[in-house]
Amino acid sequence: MSSKKYWWVFPLIFVVGILADQMLKFYVKLNFTLGEDYEIFSWFHLVFVENPGMAFGVTLGSKLILTIFRVVVSGALIWWMVRLIRRNFDFGFLVVLALVLTGAVGNIIDCLFYGMMFTESGVVEVAQMVCDGGAGYAGFGVGKVVDMFYFPLFEFPQWMPLFGGEIFFSPVFNLADSYITVSIFLIILFYRKSFNKALE
Repeated sequence: MSSKKYWWVFPLIFVVGILADQMLKFYVKLNFTLGEDYEIFSWFHLVFVENPGMAFGVTLGSKLILTIFRVVVSGALIWWMVRLIRRNFDFGFLVVLALVLTGAVGNIIDCLFYGMMFTESGVVEVAQMVCDGGAGYAGFGVGKVVDMFYFPLFEFPQWMPLFGGEIFFSPVFNLADSYITVSIFLIILFYRKSFNKALE
């Protein structure tokens, strides 16, 4: 499929992905108390946590510097994608890059605006949207990312060394993280050659 002819697919993926990510985050932020756990299946829960750092709760250095870094990288990715579309590059690979961009921007939105848009979430109080000039819980660029997906797939047996009693795959994450993670796996499995060629 021609990536030049069907260029509109990439912004469509971006818009739909961002809307899905943000709608879910808004729902959780405005309806869950911090740490609230809603069990859908024994192996799949919605758990509201706020992540001050990177994907899967990793924290590294200043939040504002991390946000600026994310914005710069996302801008570079947009520039790279435009160049690849003009070269009529591999359509599937560009779909994967669009997902990476969508995931990155989805979390950037939280960092940039959520601190000003919402009041602080608590273990008793549900956050509210800020209106009429009220104050949010943080300034521009230092908001917390909303996470909610938790997959406690199974628990290691107590007798097992090192991992006994631990839950397999305990991170809590969001849709934006999923877009990025799935894209990385797709690149490793199917688009390594395309990735190397795109760097030429």
